[in-house]
Amino acid sequence: MQENEQDLIEIVQTNKNYYYATLMHNINELKRAYPFLEIGNIGESVLGKKIPYIKIGNGIRKVLYHGGIHSNEWITSLLLMKFVEEFCRSYIFDTTIYGYFAQELFSKVSLYIVPMVNPDGIDLVTGNVEKNTNIYQNYVTIANQYVDIPFPDGWKANFNGVDLKKYQPIFKSF
Repeated sequence: MQENEQDLIEIVQTNKNYYYATLMHNINELKRAYPFLEIGNIGESVLGKKIPYIKIGNGIRKVLYHGGIHSNEWITSLLLMKFVEEFCRSYIFDTTIYGYFAQELFSKVSLYIVPMVNPDGIDLVTGNVEKNTNIYQNYVTIANQYVDIPFPDGWKANFNGVDLKKYQPIFKSF
């Protein structure tokens, strides 16, 4: 473990678009740096990408945060991942996060964070789907039915054109 907070390398970079491969890399790096994190999956996307969750804490009170439901709101995934990193730093250095002692929160609350509910759509919006693929053409076919929505920037849905926000609650009990 590092001697002080300044010695830690920032894992979650906030100066670029955030997409699925970056999310998975960040999760692996955070788990390596902070082994007390619990990592799992709540399911898979239409295109077979695992939808990960991160659990912080071991308290009986359970709280769920989720982001990246609408693909054009990918920034929420990045925000949640940066929060995970900052919480972990606060926990190991016994400091506060947003005015709360991280170690106290850790013992009283179990935070479940699903940072990217819609990885397929986020990869489309952030430019990580090749235009000459069947996957991209599927998106185009659906988008052509909604000419008022800018494509791909305004895309909200998953690969099948389903707006996941309309089907909440989508999470089972952890």
